[in-house]
Amino acid sequence: QVQLVESGGGAVQTGGSLTLSCKVSGFLLDVYRMRWYRQRPGKEREFVARIGTLAGEVDYAASVKGRFTGSRDNAKKTVYLQMNNLKPEDTAVYYCHGDGGAPTWYEYWGQGTQVTVSP
Repeated sequence: QVQLVESGGGAVQTGGSLTLSCKVSGFLLDVYRMRWYRQRPGKEREFVARIGTLAGEVDYAASVKGRFTGSRDNAKKTVYLQMNNLKPEDTAVYYCHGDGGAPTWYEYWGQGTQVTVSP
């Protein structure tokens, strides 16, 4: 059974930090591209970060670049999002997403974790 379970969300003040984790099971993380998305109140879900299968293959949305760091530990079957210098506009539900597989392509979503940043 495939599962992506996010954790690490919470409430912080502006300038604070949080680290989100996404523990996966049921598929081989090594060959899956992983992404973080978020959905801010009243907004569409948006891309935050991509952590590819190759070392150093990471890119970010402009709004979080320089503040957020995505990483993965395939041995622990976990993907991370280190978030520093948080701002109120980072308040959102953060989702983990994975896609990959061959010859059949699959994609999976986690259930989300709430991040709230107060002024």
